[in-house]
Amino acid sequence: MLDNMPRGTICIEDIEMGMTRHLRKEVTDKDIEMFAEVSTDHNPVHLDEDYAQDTIFEGRIAHGMLTAGLISAVIGEQLPGHGTIYMGQTLKFLGPVRPGDVVYAEVKVIDIDLAKRRVKLDCHCSVNDKKVLIGEATVLAPSRKFD
Repeated sequence: MLDNMPRGTICIEDIEMGMTRHLRKEVTDKDIEMFAEVSTDHNPVHLDEDYAQDTIFEGRIAHGMLTAGLISAVIGEQLPGHGTIYMGQTLKFLGPVRPGDVVYAEVKVIDIDLAKRRVKLDCHCSVNDKKVLIGEATVLAPSRKFD
């Protein structure tokens, strides 16, 4: 299941304070397995249910950076979108994401520096309206002047 807003590019000249974009995605076992392969993070809390049952999570969880990657997807595909350059990101993990959870990832414009083409975004991910990740991103937005 993947639900998101239109993809593309919003140039710095068209970005406005308070503008938001989001996506909604179900995190599957396959997502977790593929992330483990790509990242080389094979921590058994992500992959081994028996092992994970004996942890504070009492079951398997998705990699935190897999969840954070959904923020990256919103930024890279929607706001500002294609051509955006990541400059920085803060993250605070508030709760686990489990296989089968539907994650809602949203970014919101909280500061714009038109001269430097920099945009600061408030970011969060939630599961069932409970925030599981919060943070801020600073990005270099594309501009029509450089097309």
